[in-house]
Amino acid sequence: MSASVEAAECYSAKTSSWARCLRKWARAYIQKRTLPSNPYGKWTRPRLDDEGLSQEIHLHLQSLGKYVRALDVVHYLDQDDVKKRWSLKKTISVVTAQRWMKLMGYRWQIEPKGQYADGHEREDVQKYRQETFIPAWNELETRMRNWSKDGTELGSVTGRVQTVWFHDESIFYENDRRKKVWWHKSESPKPYKKGDGASLMVADVFSPDHGWLRSKEGLGTQTARVLLKPGSGREGYFDSEGVLSQAKDIMDILDQYPDEDHTVVYDNAKTHTKRADDALSARRMPKNIPKEGSNWGVEVIMRDTSGQPVYASDGTTRKVKVHMHGAQFSDGRPQDLYFPPDHPQHPGKFKGMACILQEQGYGDMSKVRAECKGFKCPKDATRCCCRRMLFNEPDFANVESLLEAAYRARGYKVLLLPKFHCELNPIEQCWGAAKRKYRVKPPSKGPAALEQNVTDSLASVKILQMRRFATHSRRFIDAYRTGLNGKQAAWADKTYRSHRCIPKTIMRDLDKAGLRL
Repeated sequence: MSASVEAAECYSAKTSSWARCLRKWARAYIQKRTLPSNPYGKWTRPRLDDEGLSQEIHLHLQSLGKYVRALDVVHYLDQDDVKKRWSLKKTISVVTAQRWMKLMGYRWQIEPKGQYADGHEREDVQKYRQETFIPAWNELETRMRNWSKDGTELGSVTGRVQTVWFHDESIFYENDRRKKVWWHKSESPKPYKKGDGASLMVADVFSPDHGWLRSKEGLGTQTARVLLKPGSGREGYFDSEGVLSQAKDIMDILDQYPDEDHTVVYDNAKTHTKRADDALSARRMPKNIPKEGSNWGVEVIMRDTSGQPVYASDGTTRKVKVHMHGAQFSDGRPQDLYFPPDHPQHPGKFKGMACILQEQGYGDMSKVRAECKGFKCPKDATRCCCRRMLFNEPDFANVESLLEAAYRARGYKVLLLPKFHCELNPIEQCWGAAKRKYRVKPPSKGPAALEQNVTDSLASVKILQMRRFATHSRRFIDAYRTGLNGKQAAWADKTYRSHRCIPKTIMRDLDKAGLRL
């Protein structure tokens, strides 16, 4: 007697269809050695499989704002009209709601952060990005090295290589630890220090070609890195004087690489764009010649022979007025902003904006106001007030910063990033990689341990990572070059991770993604 017949007799209480199933399963196992699958639960579908219900819950959660809970789903499904619409006898449990939220794509985690949005698409920022930064970058990029994903150089550069160095500052905190850990239920909460603790600021530069800026092998151990304990009661702050001092160290090391052209990229911070005290500026100029017994000049801090500020008895710095630097006529001839000492009517007096513009060929300025109300000139206006006219003059508009002048004097270039565009500076990602290593190190107990942990964390960022970070930033630059805005550029950077440049199909892809302007 076959096994299937025996089985059928053993289950005589079952129907004949049960016996047929057993015979079919037995033959399948003998021939193919496959066991039958268990159909339990497959004849029903979860209610969330209904796309209409899933979409309605999702829209309800979006309407609640940023902070939603699984309990919100429970309360929503407990409403009489919702239960009637979806034929529900009762609402779901919180556990089921949590499971449904996971199926809908929600995750309980720390909120991820995107790029900055404050001012990123401001009109003046976009203008600088598209009309100044990107053309300057295009000129550099033709002679820059390109790197593959594994860090090898793609092709070769004809002529002198252009090396771009990226500068930035970041702060490491003593109590900066990772937020999530495996915590056993038998452990009890431990006391912890309030606040971020002591801090250490790092200012450094790197390039994807050479890594962190260091002197060449055999030429000493010079470094451009600055470690500073910031604070009014500690070592002060990294002001423009500190930036210029570090720039000198940077250029001293760059002198060891004479076979390459070098450009240092800084962000658009005030410490990097500070101009000379007597630099041309129409911001506080009076329109007319000062009255008898007074004169106009630029107020600067008085300094002694060693360059240190001179303080008054009340602790404030003493200031002195100096003459503003001269301007230029359109043909390049110098224009003095003060009358000569032997002038018969106004010896040594400041000429005033009206007289300066008349000498420039603007005609009679007596009926032109000094400035628009609240310094808010009409959009695209060029001759609305004396101050706007001077602002538009090339010698007033193109004044070099102290940093740019220092680099130019030694044959190097400076390129300032657009404001709010930290995604274009790959050193930001170097800081992030270093801080990930720093947070898993033992706590920094004392200044020496803090400095050692920071130094070790920075050393852990390898040149392969730096080259990938630089490629990531160049992909953003290429997206802006194509004409994309910040949101579109972020989408393109995430979509085309294997590309250094954005493909020509980007506009069609944006249409498919619903991101086209």
